[in-house]
Amino acid sequence: MEDDFLVFGKPKIEECEIEEVLDCLKSGWIGTGPRTRRFEEMFREYKGAKYVAALNSCTASLHLAMEAIGIKPGDEVIVPAMTFAATANAVIHAGGTPVFADVEKETMNIEVSSLSEKITDKTKAVIPVHFAGRPCKMDEIMEVTAKNGLKVVEDCAHALEAEYKGVKTGTIGEIGCFSFYATKNVVTGEGGMAITDNEEYVRKIKIMSLHGISLDAWERAGDTRHRHYEVVYPGYKYNMTDLQASLGLHQLPRIEEYHKRREEIWERYNSAFKDLPVSTPSAIESGTKHGYHLYTLMLDIDKISLSRDEFIDEMKKRKIGVGVHYRALHLHPYYRDTFGYKRGDFPVAEWISDRTVSLPLSPALTNENVDAVISAVRSILT
Repeated sequence: MEDDFLVFGKPKIEECEIEEVLDCLKSGWIGTGPRTRRFEEMFREYKGAKYVAALNSCTASLHLAMEAIGIKPGDEVIVPAMTFAATANAVIHAGGTPVFADVEKETMNIEVSSLSEKITDKTKAVIPVHFAGRPCKMDEIMEVTAKNGLKVVEDCAHALEAEYKGVKTGTIGEIGCFSFYATKNVVTGEGGMAITDNEEYVRKIKIMSLHGISLDAWERAGDTRHRHYEVVYPGYKYNMTDLQASLGLHQLPRIEEYHKRREEIWERYNSAFKDLPVSTPSAIESGTKHGYHLYTLMLDIDKISLSRDEFIDEMKKRKIGVGVHYRALHLHPYYRDTFGYKRGDFPVAEWISDRTVSLPLSPALTNENVDAVISAVRSILT
């Protein structure tokens, strides 16, 4: 990539993270150890959860959440059709069947009436996705799931800072799952976290995250006498490392500073694009806190002379990286062919899928970078 190309989702890495990584390397302990434990405790305090488990991705968190709540072959889990593949794949990895529901055009979050229509006697859980950082209508979702005896696992990959009516995302359902991928609001390169108030769930998640063994290396190293680990479950290799946690230890304390910067960029975009043939993100609902993870434009493809993909090509010509979040899941070959979905099944998700484009939104952006994004969008659409 050329040096002057504005990379989509570039993280802001500061000197203290670099020094922490060097200290970690010099310490000789680069696997799961003291830095991971410190990061877990910082995150637990930030979210106000009783228990946390640091993992190597949000995908791992979602998968182990499905295992922890007991999803097995024959069980159905309802997920939005507008989300990343990991939300549905986690259900499949646990042996369950993902059942798609449509989403709201204004929020891109799961549509509660569509969710309700998908419930059968096989349904065991729902995964609401707080899309782009906007909290789902959790009161309505929790009412529906409680009435039907369903578990709720919140996909908070976009919504680390978000709050719904004063309650932090990830603490409303049984388990909350978070991402620290390179483009996320807190970055560890790759990484994730599961939070819960259920001790049995976190015990299962921690054991399954490291081969199903009863003690990890740091716990064994801290003992005064040798202790053999025991394999109590055919687990996975999903643990976070201290190298990853080294970044998070310094990213997390700056979360509100970075949130404010993303909000500033968000407002500049809203102002700059209000006269263009696009829909900007819907107003933030009263009583909620938006995570400002993705800034998504909906192109009015009936009024402009190019398609969404042609718009992306034009942005790249101007050396601006953009994203698509997302193509509706049921339109991808695997879900279409495996579960029999087709275009027309989820019209709102498809409408978004054909028009959406995400612009750079990162605290690493300078004012000049933001000016360049605005200039590129306006030059293409006017």
